Amino acid sequence: MKLDKFDVSILEALQKDARLSLQELGKQVGLTASPCWNRVKRLEEGGVIEGYSVRVNPEKVGLPETVILHVTVDNHSDEALFQFGKALEAMPEVMEAFLVSGDYDYYIRVAVDGTRGYERFLRESLYKIPGIRNSKSSFVLRRLKQSHVPLRQSPVEAIEEVPVKERKGRRR
Repeated sequence: MKLDKFDVSILEALQKDARLSLQELGKQVGLTASPCWNRVKRLEEGGVIEGYSVRVNPEKVGLPETVILHVTVDNHSDEALFQFGKALEAMPEVMEAFLVSGDYDYYIRVAVDGTRGYERFLRESLYKIPGIRNSKSSFVLRRLKQSHVPLRQSPVEAIEEVPVKERKGRRR
């Protein structure tokens, strides 16, 4: 899917505030509501917009600690990796999980209610998955950055010519 400057502007605006009305969104990106809605629908249907969510402050809901966990597994067959991934998906404490290259097989970010909560997570959830060879844990001391997809830095093809009927306030 080719994205033009309006599509990128729409995505940037929605990443900042997905609750914008179509009128507010259109005003920010320089389109009227109808063409703006058509573009949002096209981005959704094309899978560029995967969904909408709310960011929740983990501390405010009783999960003040974030742990970065590196895990190595014994078996690297497709089935074993699939089963490990399914097990991680079922654990509500797991916020993100990545299959990675390097010294470890997985990078997992976990939200817990302190060291006792983490110990409980290891005992009752993670270590019940068969095939874990070893793991290394690091407690996050402070989050320094959390960001969205850097759209202006991605290889988006900018199409300068936008259909005249979509441009706000311009007619031929």
